[in-house]
Amino acid sequence: MDLDTAPKMYSADGAEKGELGRSSVSYLGVERPMDQCDEDGHVRRTGTFMTATSHIVTAVIGAGVLSLAWATAQMGWIAGPIAIMMFSFITLYCAFLLCDCYRLCYDWPGNFEGRRLYTYMGAVRAYLGPNYVAFCGIIQHANLVSTSIGYTVTSGQALAAVYRAHCYHYTPDALAMLPAESGTVPCYPTINKYMIIFGAIELVFIQLPDMDRIWWLSIFCAIMSLTYSTIGLGLVIAKSTETDPEGGRGTIDGVKGDTDYYGKQWDIMLALGNIAFAYSFNFILIEISDTVRGPQENKVMKKASLCGIIITTFFYISIGCIGYSAYGNGVAGNLLTGFGIVNPWWLVMLANLSIVLHLIGGYQVWTQPFLALVEDSVNKWFPNVKFLTSAINVPLPGMGNVQISLFRLVWRSVYVCIVTFIALLAPFFNDIVGIMGSLGFWPLTVFLPIEMHIAQRGVPRFSMKWILLQMLSAFCAVISVAAMIGSIAGIIKDTEGYIIFHASY
Repeated sequence: MDLDTAPKMYSADGAEKGELGRSSVSYLGVERPMDQCDEDGHVRRTGTFMTATSHIVTAVIGAGVLSLAWATAQMGWIAGPIAIMMFSFITLYCAFLLCDCYRLCYDWPGNFEGRRLYTYMGAVRAYLGPNYVAFCGIIQHANLVSTSIGYTVTSGQALAAVYRAHCYHYTPDALAMLPAESGTVPCYPTINKYMIIFGAIELVFIQLPDMDRIWWLSIFCAIMSLTYSTIGLGLVIAKSTETDPEGGRGTIDGVKGDTDYYGKQWDIMLALGNIAFAYSFNFILIEISDTVRGPQENKVMKKASLCGIIITTFFYISIGCIGYSAYGNGVAGNLLTGFGIVNPWWLVMLANLSIVLHLIGGYQVWTQPFLALVEDSVNKWFPNVKFLTSAINVPLPGMGNVQISLFRLVWRSVYVCIVTFIALLAPFFNDIVGIMGSLGFWPLTVFLPIEMHIAQRGVPRFSMKWILLQMLSAFCAVISVAAMIGSIAGIIKDTEGYIIFHASY
């Protein structure tokens, strides 16, 4: 909900207080008793430390976990774990700053009755003004679009991995087969058709109602992400316990191969982007705060952030380091697509199917804000164009009547086709993940929370605290730029000899 739509009777400056004697309040068109509402008229929030922690854990653990073993391999046994821990500390510190920004009018240290800020962008608007909102919007929506591309590539690889596990199980001699005349190897399919299949599925799901009507999809996605992450961790633990795993254990300085010095640096930069993407969640922290019952939501959210980051960092360190130990410098960029003929084969298939199911829903979660922005803007600019504003009611099971306009149908279908086409042009998992990480880490996770904290607390310019905060922001900006450079260099390297629309698994 945008700030401008908050009920006037509970405005921050105390306006309309004469209405507080009412026995009920209308919120979003629904009349509710006062004892069922918070001070802003919103239906009473019931979130707790446990629910906030679960939201954070499910928001952080996602497709980014699949690249952590590869990222660790690029930096080796010392730098790899240190990099993961570094990102965890930076993310946690900035999360603490952001938790204090949920209420606008704090009177430190004890007044927690300020106006609620319902969204990340609403908080940026309130503390930093419209110019920062534009900057935040551009970065945030560019990140959302790149995530759509990354999800399409990841799903294509996962579906190909399902076919590969099935093929090896039912074709025992597949390993001994020679490449076909086309040059393809049995049980190593091209991933293009699988990305197209994923895109076709999204053509249907993209027409689902907005996120407030499909909350169940987020729960389902969280279950799927925990499923494949847990299976992946179990498989690498089993592999690492072998007496002498083939190619395993890794090295102090990581991957060497036949890359030159500068090639090694690009890979390290790309690995930093992959780790940054795995920790990108701060820009939904305000929305999670808005589910917690008050007062003192910031204290609950700080505890939840600490607990959530400890859990996810333990998980990340485990899967990154154990995965590297199990497969060494030859670990696959996408961990679960590198198992191949690992038994039990059905478990590998289940893990990759869980990835696909998670990303089918996750695609909706990440694209809905961008799609809604475009649709709302078009309706605002052209209110009298019938093609843009007319809609029909379509009954859907469990969701009642859903309004679908012709413009929405065409626009969302075109969006999916464009995203799928871009994914077909550049189906490089780690490079796309690196771009997503570099786009979102510094601006959304570090820079804006620090600037909001400075504005909120009135930190004097050039004071010691201000200098230290700016140094942290500058350090993270350098990391983001390096990650972007590494991602672009990775795409250039991966396209050498690559034939468009003929990406092999």
